[in-house]
Amino acid sequence: MKEEEKIVGIIGAGNFGKAVANLIAKNHPVLIYSRKSQKVEIINQTHAIDGVQLHHNITATTSLQEVIDKCQTIFPIVPSRRFREVMRDLSPYLTPSHFLIHGTKGFALNHISEDDLEKSPISRKDVSLMSEVIRQESSVVRIGCISGPNLASEILAGKPAGTLIASLYDEVADEAKELLSSEQFRVFVSKDIVGTELAGALKNIIAILSGIIAGKGLGTNLQALIITKGLAEMIAFGKMMGSDSRAFMGTAGIGDLIATAMSPDSRNFSFGYRLGKGETVDEINANNNELVEGLRTLIIVYHLSRSQKLVLPIIRMLYRILYRNYSIEEGVKYLMSYPFDTDVDFL
Repeated sequence: MKEEEKIVGIIGAGNFGKAVANLIAKNHPVLIYSRKSQKVEIINQTHAIDGVQLHHNITATTSLQEVIDKCQTIFPIVPSRRFREVMRDLSPYLTPSHFLIHGTKGFALNHISEDDLEKSPISRKDVSLMSEVIRQESSVVRIGCISGPNLASEILAGKPAGTLIASLYDEVADEAKELLSSEQFRVFVSKDIVGTELAGALKNIIAILSGIIAGKGLGTNLQALIITKGLAEMIAFGKMMGSDSRAFMGTAGIGDLIATAMSPDSRNFSFGYRLGKGETVDEINANNNELVEGLRTLIIVYHLSRSQKLVLPIIRMLYRILYRNYSIEEGVKYLMSYPFDTDVDFL
């Protein structure tokens, strides 16, 4: 295929999928997949969807096979709950020649359901990162992930930003830089895909609690404290999962954490903010257009850390607020009295 004919695939037409599509479309044609035929028809007819203007270089399809046949490089950007299912749907058409660079921030469960988490202890082998799911379910070797800080609304508005692309393979990083780089968008690279995926998933939990504090009007000082101590818990959990601390200290760690935990454009922050204002989890979920990934991530992280006897007081308290009927006031009181004896203990 000639270079000028390169077409890049996006699996998923959510806000981040559309944002990545718009970035790539500045450099190459993009074919975006959606299960919803009405959405595909609207995109192809108007180059706009859900109030978002799309680049004229973007077309849409309901055919996974068409995406795989036409595109060597594909970005799966779907909710973590559906990621394994989507990979199984893609697998019959994928070959080792494909590049897969996912944009999903969360965890997949192996051979157990979310209902099983309450019933018995779980271990690292019961939880997979998205790159691991790709290896488990397909023949693809050249795997990467796109991290952050990438608030989709800002990217779609044309505001300058950057991202981290993590992969063990230099050709994947080089491909991503060529596809995504522009005057608007800067691409950094890393070989630590495990740390990058973990940082991207875990920061959503801290963003929910930061939003709760903002909604309660408890002040920026407390938000900063929760973000800082939350970072320490992210690193501790990351080490248990097989990562070191370096990824958490860079663009995909601190950078993405600050953006997600402080911005009203963050779904996870906004969810927490509404909780702080007095809405219930069910009320918020009933009128949310897109999944709040931090909720599912919190459940998995809480049960895995508990099974492994890893003490994470912020994770534990947020879980109790959301799922054990603890009041926000009780949670804040608990954290303010918790003996965090050492300030920095993860470097």
